Amino acid sequence: MTLDPAAPLGLRERKKRAARRAMSEAALRLAAEKGVEQVRVEDIANAVGVSPRTFNNYFSSKEEAICSFIVERQERLREALRERPSEETLWEAVSAATLEAYSSLGEPNRDSVTLARSLLLHPAVQGEFLKAHAKVERVLADAILDRAGAGAENALNARLMAAIVESAVKTAFLSWLIYEGAGPFLETLAVLLHEAAAGIPSLTGSGPGPVKKPKKK
Repeated sequence: MTLDPAAPLGLRERKKRAARRAMSEAALRLAAEKGVEQVRVEDIANAVGVSPRTFNNYFSSKEEAICSFIVERQERLREALRERPSEETLWEAVSAATLEAYSSLGEPNRDSVTLARSLLLHPAVQGEFLKAHAKVERVLADAILDRAGAGAENALNARLMAAIVESAVKTAFLSWLIYEGAGPFLETLAVLLHEAAAGIPSLTGSGPGPVKKPKKK
């Protein structure tokens, strides 16, 4: 039996997602307070009142739990794409849905830069960061196929488009994270998605120019 991804979530599934989110938030908070190396699975489990065995039913490691917030966005992204107006082109719909999914939590807090840098410098966390983005990419590729009404013969093209979108997300985030003078994450992401959809005209010299960033009032 195949579950309909558009069907409303049942109570059991909502509880599972809430438990996963609680453990992920606890893992991220403890990593910020103690450092990744000092956090144990037992600490995360105790913080939310579950057993280490329960934790291991949801996550394979503390690093996976720390990066789980990235994976959570896959559901927001899939739902946002499904709800885009039918008259939009595929790139318009995918770009708008991506911005909607990533803006749902607001602009990243500049005060968290030091923490984010320290976490991503940890090899195991960095690996889970990339794995989490790869998982979102797979879900987005399936959603793109559904939106386009295309069959399995277009799966490679859908994966290519999803990879481009996720590369734009990672590029915008790492720019925001590494460069002090970088613009807001969401604003940079919007520009990169437009560039990608247009074939990167500012680099290739073809087609319309890049979107200009709005002036700050």
